[in-house]
Amino acid sequence: QVQLVESGGGLVQAGGSLRLNCLASGRTVSSFAMGWFRQAPGKEREFVASVPWSAGNTYYADSVKGRFTISRDNAKHTVYLQMNSPKPEDTAVYYCAAGVTTLMQRGIVAYWGQGTQVTVSS
Repeated sequence: QVQLVESGGGLVQAGGSLRLNCLASGRTVSSFAMGWFRQAPGKEREFVASVPWSAGNTYYADSVKGRFTISRDNAKHTVYLQMNSPKPEDTAVYYCAAGVTTLMQRGIVAYWGQGTQVTVSS
């Protein structure tokens, strides 16, 4: 069993910056790739970014490439999403996820966090 707890959400002005954190715990957490998804009101949950626990590629949705950066600190079992130059359309509940990299980009994950609200004001 893996537990994921997000933090760092809140209100940010467009063009500012915000960092989301995801603390992962559980015996098998290092076996999973980690990712971020988001869900805006009235829309489906969508993939944002993913990173493996070991060396490997990171992946991003086209809508956030060049603005958001996913990273992880294995010693702290924490995954981050650095959001730079956010836009009002980035407003959503952001969810941390654990799973397999290839499946994650299709929205298939093994574990979800509870979500954290991010609101970007114009």
